[in-house]
Amino acid sequence: MNTQSLARDLLRLVGGEDNVATLVHCATRLRFTLRTAISPMDVCEIEALDGVVTTVNSAGQFQVVIGNRVPEVYRAFGAISGLLNDSPGDRNTAGTSTGNGSVLGKLIDLVSSIFTPLLGAMAAAGVLKGVLAIVLALGWLNGKDSTFVILHAASDSLFYFLPMLLAITSARKFDTNIFVAVSIAGALVYPTIQGLFDAGRAVTFLGMPVVMMKYTSSVLPIILAVWVMSHAERFLNRRIHESVRNILTPCMLLVVMVPLTLMTIGPVGISVSKLVASVFVTIYEFNPILASALIAAAWQILVIFGVHWGFVSVFINDLSVMGRSFLKASSSPSVFAQSGALLAVMLRTRDTKLRALAGSTFVASLFGITEPGVYGVTLKLKKPFICAVIAAAIGGGVVGYAKSSAISMGMPSLLTLPIFYGDGFIGFVLGCAIAFGVSLVLTLLVGFEDSKPAAETAGEPAITMQPAPARKRAAVAENLGLPIQGEVIPLSAVDDKVFSSGIVGPGVAIRPQEGCVYSPLEGQVVNVYASGHAIGLRSRSGAEVLVHVGIDTVQLEGRHYRMKVAQGEWVSRGQLLLEFDLAAIKAAGYDTTTPVIVINADDYRAVDYPMAPQPKVGETIIALS
Repeated sequence: MNTQSLARDLLRLVGGEDNVATLVHCATRLRFTLRTAISPMDVCEIEALDGVVTTVNSAGQFQVVIGNRVPEVYRAFGAISGLLNDSPGDRNTAGTSTGNGSVLGKLIDLVSSIFTPLLGAMAAAGVLKGVLAIVLALGWLNGKDSTFVILHAASDSLFYFLPMLLAITSARKFDTNIFVAVSIAGALVYPTIQGLFDAGRAVTFLGMPVVMMKYTSSVLPIILAVWVMSHAERFLNRRIHESVRNILTPCMLLVVMVPLTLMTIGPVGISVSKLVASVFVTIYEFNPILASALIAAAWQILVIFGVHWGFVSVFINDLSVMGRSFLKASSSPSVFAQSGALLAVMLRTRDTKLRALAGSTFVASLFGITEPGVYGVTLKLKKPFICAVIAAAIGGGVVGYAKSSAISMGMPSLLTLPIFYGDGFIGFVLGCAIAFGVSLVLTLLVGFEDSKPAAETAGEPAITMQPAPARKRAAVAENLGLPIQGEVIPLSAVDDKVFSSGIVGPGVAIRPQEGCVYSPLEGQVVNVYASGHAIGLRSRSGAEVLVHVGIDTVQLEGRHYRMKVAQGEWVSRGQLLLEFDLAAIKAAGYDTTTPVIVINADDYRAVDYPMAPQPKVGETIIALS
């Protein structure tokens, strides 16, 4: 995989740098917040790129699953674009959301943007902290030994100065001055400020009382402070002349925000943090076995949709308030359950390609990277994924019974076992081992629908304009009419590999003889692309159809196209949807061949093409059954 080439292709297919509001990454996926949704064709082309496992649209983000090389691909974006710039104002909406999406989606985008950059270092520090705890327990080092003191400082500094690190990521997210944000965080953990808290005596600022709190290792206070600061900075910048703005704005922010944080924002943040931690601890202690089993069973499902980030902030808050997280430990058996399922697939399958894929993803899963295995193997085969969920619940119950916990963040894996060291560690290891073993045995017993060995499929002729393979589900039968008058040709004849390969879906293509697109069905317009070159429809019975006028015509940016309907509008069969200037598009050098694609063909048993030799607009060209 060439990371530079992959980054360039991804940037092009997501609509270019101007279409990307934010870009962050987690352990295995790039997370784009896009200003305008991209077409299904572009999504399929992205999924076909070398190095891309799959894509997910969830929580207001377009997520591209890469695997454990995602940091390299992310860094490659910095070399070809300004997406990774840290300075506020470098991008119009750097670090901000588009304003669209649900509250949950915005929350997950916020959490992933702020915490993702810290997780690698946090996991490393956590492993070192766990190893030191084991070393102390075994008596290999004394707590007062200088070697231990130095290593402990290395393991604990990230957590002690966590507000300063969160100030950096929060400032990036809220598009404000990073250095002022870090200065505010530094004031919160400044030795004399912490000395006032330790002394326990009354503190005032200009005669107003200050409720002192301990801010080392805290999470919420600095995030709230930086958010308030971002609004204050924009307010001041609009009112201070540019000749003195670079000095006066930071100065006024420090003078106002540090006392304001110590008097109001900080105490509120600490109190909310403690309340959130106590609520989840209460729920967990009500029935730790059931709570842990449910979290373990649901975890990989949450990961698939990328919404597990909503829990990550809770894990980190538990660590900052209590020093350990029971919920973090509860989610871990799900990782080892997927490993067991992948090993079972590798042992049982007759398909050499699937065996190789399961083997490579099995090794990756042992080190915490499950998504390539989930998307590429267990979820695709369905039964192994279900077996892994059941096994995870059993292992999670054991972890809950032992009241195991984590002392740091980090992906559960063989390498990060030390972050779970402490009370319940044996139960944690046992629970993960049980999840692995039960998943392995269940998958071997239940089995899955295996593919034919490669030798059996070699030499099979290509199928063109033939009925699609039998499907597992059967939606309501549907006949689709010819949307454009012209010559109907096989999809395989289209000069575009994404369409001709059938990646987007089965269908036909039309060489237009006139510039009008009519609805092939009765239903709703579900997608109207800004460039006007394509339209997505859904029939009343559920058939989803894409009509894409021309090849690469998105580059015309709407020229020569006139959309006649709006997104969400209900249309009747034969209704005019779109007009286009056929001659002008050809004169601009574009191929006007128009694919008509059934996007959800998997919902049907068969896709047939019962066409007349020269069909007219409205006559059936595709039959779904």
